[in-house]
Amino acid sequence: MHMRTKLAVVAAAAGLMCATVPAWAHHAFAAEFDAKKPVHLEGTLTKVELINPHSWIHVDVTDKDGKTENWMCEAGSPNVLLRRGFNKNTIAVGTKVVVDGYQSKDGSQRMNGRDITLPNGQKLFLGSTGTGAPYDPKDGKQ
Repeated sequence: MHMRTKLAVVAAAAGLMCATVPAWAHHAFAAEFDAKKPVHLEGTLTKVELINPHSWIHVDVTDKDGKTENWMCEAGSPNVLLRRGFNKNTIAVGTKVVVDGYQSKDGSQRMNGRDITLPNGQKLFLGSTGTGAPYDPKDGKQ
């Protein structure tokens, strides 16, 4: 094989491997979350990660024993959130928020976030469409 041919084969293989990672990393709602276990969190925003394939909102919540738990709330992709006007500076770290969504199947402090409500009552839709997350007819979004 000529050097150019070898280089082209290696480049093509690398391109195919990179192209399959996002498809593998993206999952359906039912693979990780339980629609029968709704979660309602009231806490303090600690971090916003706008990363692919899903964004993550981190919230410190005080449990019934007074212990602080950090919850990871999965949200839609950065592109979806940005189109809705949500970016990493939309909600300041330290803001008291309410997050509604669905518990992870493994029972960890992870959830699929549906909505986040700000102290002024403004509600932002966090979910992503087409993942199989439960449809809520009251707000017309899925």
